[in-house]
Amino acid sequence: MMVLIKLVTYLILIILVLVSVAFFTLLERKVLGYIQIRKGPNKVGYAGLLQPFADAVKLFTKEQTFPTMSNFIPYYLSPVFSLFIALVCWCLMPYELGLFSFEFGVLFFLCCTSASVYSTMGAGWASNSKYSLLGCLRAVAQTISYEVSLALILLSMLFLVGGFDLGLFESYQRYCWFFILGFPLALLWFASCLAESNRTPFDFAEGESELVSGFNTEYSGGGFALIFMAEYASILFLSALFSIIFLGSCLVSVVFYVKVMFVGFCFVWVRGTLPRFRYDKLMYLAWKSFLPAALNYCIFFMSLKVFLEILLI
Repeated sequence: MMVLIKLVTYLILIILVLVSVAFFTLLERKVLGYIQIRKGPNKVGYAGLLQPFADAVKLFTKEQTFPTMSNFIPYYLSPVFSLFIALVCWCLMPYELGLFSFEFGVLFFLCCTSASVYSTMGAGWASNSKYSLLGCLRAVAQTISYEVSLALILLSMLFLVGGFDLGLFESYQRYCWFFILGFPLALLWFASCLAESNRTPFDFAEGESELVSGFNTEYSGGGFALIFMAEYASILFLSALFSIIFLGSCLVSVVFYVKVMFVGFCFVWVRGTLPRFRYDKLMYLAWKSFLPAALNYCIFFMSLKVFLEILLI
């Protein structure tokens, strides 16, 4: 009975996440519109509120096309797997009741982010197109490079809380946010999240003249919509994770959702403000800038934890 209740609760959570993804796309289009001094969507429904649903209906009712020379099964399954990974991540959110309790939630998150690389690689390779393959190689190289610094930043925070459970972060930040304690780390984490989700200014997989749309060149209609939804679901999840790790949020409070929307707004703000980096700067940032900084902070927090424990003894 308890398993059934948990599954129903998780199903409701997934539905709410998908609705959030729909309205987050509307928020992004509105914000980008005002940044570029125009209106954005405002025709479908009151002030454009029904625009995401109109887009969804349009995409999922379009004719399903596929390249004749593609590897059919991985071509169709890659977008599904991508969305599946993005939605599975949500089950490790530390709700106080009704959902799964993850003692090793952070490890589960790292496993899921690592697995998302395979869906990108599969989508690009199975399309059997040179452009898609180039785009997926770029995306995979970028994701793997920034995952290293992402894991090290996470490790620095784990040294402070002394466990892999995301629920520990709330109790340890009751009086002081980790955002204040490790401000440069929070900025590094945010930048790594931008790179992880292939967002501006790290959207090298979606080049201008040399590539168009990157690894999903051959996708249209439903397949494109699934990849699109997976990207935005992961953006919302990374925003929620940022709020838990650095802003010490309780998931049953309204303040938590305000923080999540502010971090999500920052994703959109960055897209409307910054230009795309030059491609040769990508690995320079990952390996010569982010990685040494994350390593230094990791050693610093490890030493700080040992020092504080010696003091308490």
